[in-house]
Amino acid sequence: MARARGMTWEDVCAYATTLPGVEEGTSYGTPALRAKRVFLARLREDGETLVVPVDPDERPLLVEAHRDALFVTKHYENWPLVLVALPRARPQLVRELIEDAWAAKAPKRLVEARLAERKGASA
Repeated sequence: MARARGMTWEDVCAYATTLPGVEEGTSYGTPALRAKRVFLARLREDGETLVVPVDPDERPLLVEAHRDALFVTKHYENWPLVLVALPRARPQLVRELIEDAWAAKAPKRLVEARLAERKGASA
């Protein structure tokens, strides 16, 4: 179970697989998540760092706002990705990053269905 601060790969998968079309797999030999076979996130070799796609224009703002949990190494500077230190990340932040990445990568019909489902639940 997720704590007030900090998550594990298992916590990430438990949330991500509630999103339509998300499946577990591998990427670069590490555990990964895909949305209908499109890269969604992966665990780095250290077992504690998550790689997640983000809007490149938003990445600096995200990193600035969450310096304790988000960062970018030189290797990832030119890629629209952010690194998440799972032990220091708030679960809500990780869920939002995963859902945003999913919404950008998943087939539009799945995203629209999810939005309609949420709208119906709040009505």
